[in-house]
Amino acid sequence: MKKQNRKTDGIVYSTNPNYIFEDEENTASTLPPDQQQLKIWLEKGGRGGKVASVVKGFIGTEDDLKDLAAKLKNKLGTGGSAKDNEIIIQGDHRDKILNLLTSTGYKAKKAGG
Repeated sequence: MKKQNRKTDGIVYSTNPNYIFEDEENTASTLPPDQQQLKIWLEKGGRGGKVASVVKGFIGTEDDLKDLAAKLKNKLGTGGSAKDNEIIIQGDHRDKILNLLTSTGYKAKKAGG
């Protein structure tokens, strides 16, 4: 069975010879740091009993999310990941993450307990 082309997914036919398909994912842009409302959570579930600091609420592209996650991981000297508009940092580093984010212009606060 042939996979459908993502660009034409949902579009069957157009009679306009000058029609140009615009992918919604490519038109998304990242909000400036001062307009971001980030929340820093401490989560333990699903990680084998180990804690992780999770930054939620990022609005932007996956590349910008991964760049911010790389900066945080580098400054903190820990591992982590970035996916689904969340940055997961191994360990309880909420205070350090809050200081790093606010010093770079992001609006951030601790959440959940």
